Amino acid sequence: MISIDWTMLVQFVNFLVLMAVLNVLLYRPLRKVMAERQETIDDGHQKARDLEASINEKMESYESKLQKAKIEGSQEAAVLRAEAAKQESAILGEARGEADKSLAELKSKVAGEADDARKTLVKETKSLASIIATKVLGRKVK
Repeated sequence: MISIDWTMLVQFVNFLVLMAVLNVLLYRPLRKVMAERQETIDDGHQKARDLEASINEKMESYESKLQKAKIEGSQEAAVLRAEAAKQESAILGEARGEADKSLAELKSKVAGEADDARKTLVKETKSLASIIATKVLGRKVK
């Protein structure tokens, strides 16, 4: 059976000494290493959160600038299209003017040539009529 005597007290003191030695040699350094490890992990998590926030901020800035650039590009394209339409209208108007001028000159030239041809035909008609009448009648007609 178990007897309670002075050896029990020695065992209890031995246990306390062992706990004190283990605390100094093993438990404190182990807790210190575990605390440092936890601190490193927490710092890593905080750095990751900061980096993610920075990335999100930069992405928002990038998307904002991209949207702004798209709007500016659309506006510039609209301005360029308007200028091109203006230039096209001016060029077409100028071409129409030149075409109308050329057509008027051509009509005038053709009318002049037609008048000349008519005058020539009128002159030739009289002489041809006289020749035909002379041959038909067999005598000279004035």
